[in-house]
Amino acid sequence: MTEFTTSGVTRRGLLGVFAATALIAAPTYSNAFGILKGAGDIRRIRMYSGRTGESLDTIYWIEGEYIPEVLKEINYFMRDWRSNDSIKIDARTVDIMAASHRLMDVSEPYMLLSGYRCPATNAMLRSKSRGVAKNSLHMKGQAADLRLKSRSVGQMAKAAAACSAGGVGKYSRSNFVHMDCGPVRSWGG
Repeated sequence: MTEFTTSGVTRRGLLGVFAATALIAAPTYSNAFGILKGAGDIRRIRMYSGRTGESLDTIYWIEGEYIPEVLKEINYFMRDWRSNDSIKIDARTVDIMAASHRLMDVSEPYMLLSGYRCPATNAMLRSKSRGVAKNSLHMKGQAADLRLKSRSVGQMAKAAAACSAGGVGKYSRSNFVHMDCGPVRSWGG
């Protein structure tokens, strides 16, 4: 059900095609709470990283259950690419990302700009920008900075805010949206 490659066709890639076929054929009604209205009985996340050249297209939740092996792959994919360190990514953040993606009705994968950040990376970024929090939720595996070519920062932020499940930051100048599973709040322009 997961595709995680740097190049070429893999067994997981073929399984991903099967999973996508199953996803299209499966009923998608919502029995979820709050943030996941309309998310359905299958949750899928699609991302790529321009930094590492990796892509991820996976179903990580089926019929009320997270798939632990897939969450581990998401943890690795969302690692700090500068240090290669990874941490357990809070599944609530992945849920917000997936629900927002679905609300926007796009097939394009997210471009992941930043997932987990080790403290050294966060400090380095903080020294270069006032927009980086000292105690960033990125360091706890609870945040992601994302971009879509087919949607504006405003459209992405509106979809994330509609989930009413965490923080949503609009960074229009840098063309990305921050999504996290912290307290519900919004900022930026």
